[in-house]
Amino acid sequence: MSAEGPIAVFDSGVGGLTVLHECLVSLPSESFLYLGDTGHFPYGTKSPEELRERAEAITAYLIDSGTKLLVVACNSATAAAGPLIHEMGEAAGIPVVTVIGPEAEIAAAISENGRVGVLATPATVASGAYRDALDAAGRPLTVTEVSAPDLASLIQVDLSFDDELIDAVRGHCAPLKEAGVDTLILGCTHYPLMEKVFADALGQGVKVYSQANLVAESLADYLTRRPEFLGSGTQSKFLTTGDPASVSNKATQFLRRKITFEAV
Repeated sequence: MSAEGPIAVFDSGVGGLTVLHECLVSLPSESFLYLGDTGHFPYGTKSPEELRERAEAITAYLIDSGTKLLVVACNSATAAAGPLIHEMGEAAGIPVVTVIGPEAEIAAAISENGRVGVLATPATVASGAYRDALDAAGRPLTVTEVSAPDLASLIQVDLSFDDELIDAVRGHCAPLKEAGVDTLILGCTHYPLMEKVFADALGQGVKVYSQANLVAESLADYLTRRPEFLGSGTQSKFLTTGDPASVSNKATQFLRRKITFEAV
């Protein structure tokens, strides 16, 4: 691992840019390599076998690209292939940061009534990863999981907050409100882009939590403990397995800054 290498961020599409944005704010002296597997989006409805195959291929590519740290921003990929990705990173001497565990730990700690909601893709919910992580938190919790097969795709296609998207959010939030959750984990990188809509749909008193800040904090903490790997560059490179022009336009809309993707 070289201090001159970039920090790689991997997601199924452009939703992981929510994580990258927080990393850029927290670590302004680091270079980043973002890879969105948009050619195989969405991940949330794929089988565990398909997800492991994609995660293995992307992880191998990023390791070969000279990355010094790997961030798996995709919840579905983490749920299906987290141990595999960690094994590949360990074999290459590259630390790996994934989501789910840190989110569950925080949600369990901050919930006042012990009722925690999880909104995620079908693949993530089916894996049981969040429920297992919340069970491991060490306190009795009532967990309500809601599977959203369409939400990530709707957000990826259009961020205009049209009636179809708002109705979808409200529909997915209905069972969470009925269960009386006071803390909601947004278990997909696309969802934070609609965080205010979720908050409005759930009403006052419900804390909505996503992984972006946690990932940035984890990276900053690691580099503080390993200062020999602190970077001195500020270049960011964006790659996609899909159509670069289309993804660039969507990314620019997401981050409200000009983003140019290259094909890989």
